[in-house]
Amino acid sequence: MKEFTVKIETIDDVKKFVSTVMTFNYDIDLISGRYAIDAKSIMGIFSIDLSKELKLVAHTDDTAELEKAIAKFIVK
Repeated sequence: MKEFTVKIETIDDVKKFVSTVMTFNYDIDLISGRYAIDAKSIMGIFSIDLSKELKLVAHTDDTAELEKAIAKFIVK
């Protein structure tokens, strides 16, 4: 399991983010405060506060491809 901090700001970003993470065959969650939602759920993402940074949890040990794919959303 690996964690990243991500920022998703616009509706377009949400669409791009969801279509990107859907290509991975493992569970990916977004955590906002006490809420955890499926990162592959566009409706779930719209239900959380996007004005804040989110914690992304990838349920796998090999996240190299995921990191490359979502690099524009990762907060460094």
